[in-house]
Amino acid sequence: MSSRKEREKRREQRLREESPADRGDRRTKLLQVAAGAVFLAIAVVVVLIVVNSSGEGGGDARNLKDVAAVDRLLGGVPQDGLVLGDPKAKVELIEFGDLQCPVCKAYSEEILPELIDAKVKSGEVKIAFRNYTIIGDQSTAAGAAALAAGAQGRGWNYIELFYRNQGVENSGYADDEFLTAIAKGAGVDDIGRWNKERKSAKLTGEVSATTAEAERLGLTGTPSFAVEGPGTEGMEILGTPGSAGEIESALEAAS
Repeated sequence: MSSRKEREKRREQRLREESPADRGDRRTKLLQVAAGAVFLAIAVVVVLIVVNSSGEGGGDARNLKDVAAVDRLLGGVPQDGLVLGDPKAKVELIEFGDLQCPVCKAYSEEILPELIDAKVKSGEVKIAFRNYTIIGDQSTAAGAAALAAGAQGRGWNYIELFYRNQGVENSGYADDEFLTAIAKGAGVDDIGRWNKERKSAKLTGEVSATTAEAERLGLTGTPSFAVEGPGTEGMEILGTPGSAGEIESALEAAS
């Protein structure tokens, strides 16, 4: 704890001593991190798609897997809606994703756990998930179901468990039976309330709103990431970084 306080003290002293030019250089560094990751991201995305496609099929409402693993990953971490982490965290990582997206699934399994363990559990960073539905009609229903789970403090459990049981892209697996099984596995307490809210115009409208936001930002695929913190000028778009290390570098630059 003392080392963390010392790091924070040094960071605050550095910010006080920075000239406007220094701050500009730091912002440039953040943008370079995002730009420099583009080529690597393309290669990594291809690999993730191949790995994901070669795995076992999912989409089975009667045979959910990794319920305990998701509980271990997220245990003890605060959740508010679809925001994971300490609400007072100064840096926020925003993910725009589609629950039916196979690359989003791969990121949730291979990249985000490292960030959650290293940055979110320490209270340094919070992660916000925003629906960007580009796969098909069931993506909207799935996104609204995640929001309804978030209203009961189980939104990230829903997202992570959905990804770990994701079926073939846009194959029709994400029906009411599957969505309900994920809700139960994620620990949603009041299924009746969840079932009513997930079909409401309010939550389906929220899915549409965040999708429109992603389009306004010029995002063209999922997952896409952005970061916001003391070291950024509003929301800085990262695109699709190729590794947890690339995202961590952007988070450090934003702190």
